[in-house]
Amino acid sequence: MTKTFDAPLYAYSRSPDQDEGLPVRHPVVVIGAGPVGLATALDLAQQGVKVVLLSDGDHIAKGSRAFCFGQRPLEILDRLGCGHEMMDRGLHWSKGKVFLGQREIYDFAHAEDPGHKWPAFLNLQQNALEEILITRIRDLQKQDAPIEIRGGNKVEAIGQHHDHVTLEVETPEGSYTIEADWLVACDGANSPTRRMLGIPFNGTMFEDNFLIADIEMTTDRPAERWFWFDPPFNQGQSALLQKQPDNLWRIDLQLGPHIDKEQEARPENVISRLRSMLGNETPFTLKWASVYSFQCCRMENFVHGRTIFAGDSAHQVSPFGARGANAGLQDADNIAWKIRMVLEGRAPAALIQSYHIERARSADENMQNSVNATEFITPKSEMSRILRDAVLTLAKDYNFARSMVNSGRLTTPSNYDTSPLNSADALAGPDMSRPGSRCPDAPLGDHYLLDLLGNDFTLLTIDADAPDSVTEDDVTVKRLALSARDDISRTLTRQFLGDCPSAVYLIRPDQHIAARRESFDDLQFRAALRRATGKE
Repeated sequence: MTKTFDAPLYAYSRSPDQDEGLPVRHPVVVIGAGPVGLATALDLAQQGVKVVLLSDGDHIAKGSRAFCFGQRPLEILDRLGCGHEMMDRGLHWSKGKVFLGQREIYDFAHAEDPGHKWPAFLNLQQNALEEILITRIRDLQKQDAPIEIRGGNKVEAIGQHHDHVTLEVETPEGSYTIEADWLVACDGANSPTRRMLGIPFNGTMFEDNFLIADIEMTTDRPAERWFWFDPPFNQGQSALLQKQPDNLWRIDLQLGPHIDKEQEARPENVISRLRSMLGNETPFTLKWASVYSFQCCRMENFVHGRTIFAGDSAHQVSPFGARGANAGLQDADNIAWKIRMVLEGRAPAALIQSYHIERARSADENMQNSVNATEFITPKSEMSRILRDAVLTLAKDYNFARSMVNSGRLTTPSNYDTSPLNSADALAGPDMSRPGSRCPDAPLGDHYLLDLLGNDFTLLTIDADAPDSVTEDDVTVKRLALSARDDISRTLTRQFLGDCPSAVYLIRPDQHIAARRESFDDLQFRAALRRATGKE
């Protein structure tokens, strides 16, 4: 672990706002300096939106916490200027093993798509990700980007108004008040913002507890995901072991809903559990441990007036499948461009509500995946356990049974199939690029497709004629013209054309597809653009 994880990276310093007689109004204030808050603030600043990020702390998280990132979040982080640093510091893995007790049932491998720039999964500790995001923010600040991180600034009270939010902020030098046109709350599962506004966290499906630990261990174990059902060292529960960078290993031990958290978190008890798992002959050093409690639930609405909730403050799921931080980064990706367009007057405030519609559906999918995984991992009845064990036994020799095994379906990209921003599908093209889906990546010589999309709407044409740009209601869309008749024809045909000779796509700033047709139609395209910006 680097010393950076203990050093203040955004220590408190007095802000000019504290010396103003009246509250200063900011376009956007973000609360919380975890991955979601940092990514949201970074995305806004990169698009030219002035943003202030408030954190009651001054340093990044201790311990790995979130540590497995899927392909879509990696694409988002790349757009934010952090992708290559993630690849340089992260650990790429694609294989895993599944055990029942101590007996290996089967192994698996995730197939890598050569048409994508980023791997399916990458392991990197949350604190390392936070450090990367903060470094990127500092680089933007040197370029005079409109972003500020205020450490040691704790929000103590929030007032909602029809066109802004008022925040009372406590600092080591006393309190001050600021205002925000829009407030984005990324302050975690126990969100003080949610509490101060009196908003319930409804929809609890189940509760559970995990011991999560980072250990330093030199071993010849491969960089694979090893998952145990009902292991002898954690009977009746589950266990997960996965490698991280720098000879660190992450261990997750499911503890169940009714435990003494204080007792379980004692170092001697943590080490005793780890010894039972790894054996007395395996040398290791405990670097960090925590007993993690969670509820599987979400807010009824992620948008409350001028306050928007993202990440764990809006929804919480189990750690099965690495869906927490991955979903939060997609929240940030979804909301930043919408706030920018509303602030610039290029979209109505109603566009913000589409954030809830799109991301709540994703949260529901993640919660259902959590429920399904929990039901399989820890059956609630003897018959369910017999069925589970039968599936695991069959999975050793039969592929059909392996598809029924659920050790936590790993995170997948969110698709906004029911979004009001979509236009009806007008192309008999591949399902993977239907309206609402995230735009597939494709190699384009020295570049990849997603590298060329930027932070605005894009008119992507493949062997189709269209204007170089179209402006509708102050929104200008520039054209990216490609052809499937050259060396990259196979990838473009497979992902965008199918059996169609040509295609025209409207791609949103967050790289999701809003509309597609076989050829450019001016009236239809303008209607699709108005719909995608919340004007229809």
